[in-house]
Amino acid sequence: MGGTTAIQKCPFQFGQQKALKVKRKMDSSASGSDHNRERTPMSRPGFGVKGNKISLCTNHFRVELADSAGYFFHYSVSIYNKDGRPAEGKGIGRTIMDKIREIYKFDLDGKDFAYDGEKSLFMWGALPRKELDFTVVLDKISLKSNGDNSSFNGSGSLTQGGGKRQKCVFQTRTFRVVMKYVGKYPFSVISDMLRGRHSEKVHEVIKVLDVVLRQHAAKKSCLIVKQSFYHDDPKNFTDIGKGVFGCKGLHSSFCPTQNGLTLNMDMSLTTVLKPGPVLDFLVANQNVKNTSCIDWSKARRVLKNLKIKIFPSNRESRITGLSEYICKKQRFLLRNRGLKNDNQEVQVTVYDYFVKHKKMHLQYSGDFPCINIGKTKSKFYPIELCSLLPLQRYTKELSLPQRLMLIESSRQRPLEKMTMLTEARKTNKYATETMLQSCGVSIASTFTQVEGRVLAAPKLIVGRGEEVVPRAGCWNLNGKMLAEPMSVHSWAVVSFRSSFDPSMVCTYFAKSGEMMGISVKPPICIIEENKSYRQAPPAIRVEKILEQLDLKLKPLKAQSNKKKTLPDFILCLLPNKNSDIYGPWKRKTLIELGISNQCISSSKLDMQYFTSLLLKINAKLGGLHSRLAIEWNSPVLSKKPTIIFGMDVCHGSTGLHDFPSIASVVSSRCWPSMSHYRASVRSQSSKAEIIESLFKPMPGNGDKDEGMIRELLLDFFSTSGKVKPSHVIIFRDGVSEGQFKQVLNVEFHQILEACKLLDSDWHPKFTIIIAQKRHHTKFFQSRQQHQNVPPGTVVDSKICHPHYYDFYMCPHAAYAGTARPIHYHVLLDEIGISSDELQELVHSLSYVYQKCTKAISIVTPIRYAHLAASKASQILTSEVFSNHTEAQAPELPKLHKEVCESMFFC
Repeated sequence: MGGTTAIQKCPFQFGQQKALKVKRKMDSSASGSDHNRERTPMSRPGFGVKGNKISLCTNHFRVELADSAGYFFHYSVSIYNKDGRPAEGKGIGRTIMDKIREIYKFDLDGKDFAYDGEKSLFMWGALPRKELDFTVVLDKISLKSNGDNSSFNGSGSLTQGGGKRQKCVFQTRTFRVVMKYVGKYPFSVISDMLRGRHSEKVHEVIKVLDVVLRQHAAKKSCLIVKQSFYHDDPKNFTDIGKGVFGCKGLHSSFCPTQNGLTLNMDMSLTTVLKPGPVLDFLVANQNVKNTSCIDWSKARRVLKNLKIKIFPSNRESRITGLSEYICKKQRFLLRNRGLKNDNQEVQVTVYDYFVKHKKMHLQYSGDFPCINIGKTKSKFYPIELCSLLPLQRYTKELSLPQRLMLIESSRQRPLEKMTMLTEARKTNKYATETMLQSCGVSIASTFTQVEGRVLAAPKLIVGRGEEVVPRAGCWNLNGKMLAEPMSVHSWAVVSFRSSFDPSMVCTYFAKSGEMMGISVKPPICIIEENKSYRQAPPAIRVEKILEQLDLKLKPLKAQSNKKKTLPDFILCLLPNKNSDIYGPWKRKTLIELGISNQCISSSKLDMQYFTSLLLKINAKLGGLHSRLAIEWNSPVLSKKPTIIFGMDVCHGSTGLHDFPSIASVVSSRCWPSMSHYRASVRSQSSKAEIIESLFKPMPGNGDKDEGMIRELLLDFFSTSGKVKPSHVIIFRDGVSEGQFKQVLNVEFHQILEACKLLDSDWHPKFTIIIAQKRHHTKFFQSRQQHQNVPPGTVVDSKICHPHYYDFYMCPHAAYAGTARPIHYHVLLDEIGISSDELQELVHSLSYVYQKCTKAISIVTPIRYAHLAASKASQILTSEVFSNHTEAQAPELPKLHKEVCESMFFC
């Protein structure tokens, strides 16, 4: 797909190279100001009307405003220690500001405030002065023996007296707090928003109100994660294994809608560490039988920075490490301060000190390392005196069993969720929050009623031109042929399983294929892994089994006089679902050899399983199980050549520093088909959400572009009868509302540059749509509250954005839990697609997913982009770990030319 230069060989290029360069220069100077103009999301052009109306309610509670004439005043907060250094310590800010609220009411003019826990404070109305300076003294009480000045010294030394009685000793810390005026936000922007006068300050006002919600939760000692709040209540916890609990909480945030301001409430979920004795946590975390089996090198990494409570003083502190030796051998200097031998120092173990001097009974700490809480100097405590505090977040990647348990624990049927949210609305008592009272905010106690529409399912075409009408978001292929069945002729089976007969797989494979119209010939060979390699590293196991395969096929190659030794397709039997062979196997077959393949890990092998499996295999080989009946008369796609892009970014979670993110773009091909796609994947900067390689001009050769968009446009051109797309529809996943402008001004700019370099006379029209899965809006049927909303439900009124163009779509049937709609935001529509046409297009694109026979929750191009990025990330991860290196991961290698145009991601 390219020659010596992009200009000379590109089929999009029509003029002479010299003329093109001159024109490019003129275009650049003429449209420079247009390129510099910042693009913003479009406003709503209208509403959809198609579909059967349905009465719904949603988990948005209407907010009433008694006073919209006032202002929120914003003040910066700086907290210093007595010596002038900035104060450090998580949570110290809220403690200090609570003290200011308590003792400086007069200086604050009797006003309450909302503090964000860091550097911002908000008030309803202004303070008497633009800058205020406060001194705050925090008292800390500790118990000391009367005449006993013992303290466990940071270096391990301890001062010891002989007294017995205890007295209170007050330790104080002095802080200086400086508050400075930053600005003010008019509350009237909320009511202006409803009158069509949109202002960016609306977001500032909503941020202030969200800070009020966080402060309200902080007063109840909740764990706060953005706008989600978690209480220390046993009924909220589910043990998901390895010392980790799933924790249910409440998401609560204000939203601007067409119906005014609302409070969106939903159940939220996070993971926390199992509270309680540290040793119990380590046994669970490492999944060992007892404490004697604990790996202390792992324990040292896991425990660092966790918060503990120390018995019997109930002192709370943070773990900084473990002792080098066990408790019975870890020594420190004990310095006596009695009447005699004031300066005498003796070596004593931590165990002896607590048993003999503190008269404490230690059952099992003697043979384990001590907990260290010292920052600059060590401070050791026996491990059995230490317990993990509750509500400490666990942020590492969960294993597959943990993820499944977490999902299962969070599922709530619609009526159950509605009951929970109604109860949460009552128990949170937002009416008692003084800041909300000050600005006249009151929150309704009932769900908001909305009107939805249910779109009719699109008709599908299967084999022999037979028409199928999906019911409840799914359809059945029993007794039907596939729309485009492929043949499986040159194929092989390789098995990494032990004690398993691979020939039964071949039998099921052939029978299922016959039923679906797929011609499956017997495999050319079946290879079982040599037992001697089963303990070898995954990459070695893959190399060896492919060597076995090559050796078996050499006689066949000699007989047929074919140059190609390996088969066109391989069925690979893995030992289990999370097998570490998967990554190296995919890397070898997709990157180096260029062989389409399918992995099987299920232990349940029956006809139903293989029917589903064949759908994936058929798609990988270029076939389709069904296609949309409207492809040739679609009002959006069939009139002019149209390409559809799906874009996503996958962030690896390997634990390696600076592990690259994977950007993926899939595109439709064979226009007017809406079912055939191919993918282009690239690695990019770690955790970068904005895609970097859509347009990638080569250094020193500005006419050569190695970006993803060029690659996919050329593929569309070659598979669609040598036509260039007049319309480009882009679906983008994974970006937040704050990144919409970056999509329009960075990613879209790259796409325009890629198009311009292909042909400066070619000016396609674009439509850009963002799909958001991570939101908290849910819909419930007003009458049949125990049932989920029906497939095809769309909502574009009342709780949608008051200014921008968005809608909610739930095309799929949710069989477990409560259906989660996708929130679509239309940022740009140069094509001019009507609201009804766009919603029907989105709905239809949920029915072309080739891995199953049911509508999926999101448009298929985005799901494919996610799958392609995820598969590429697994390949890159396997390459890093097979090289046993902790260095920065290499760049993602290119897919082999034999598979790069296939749907390898299915």
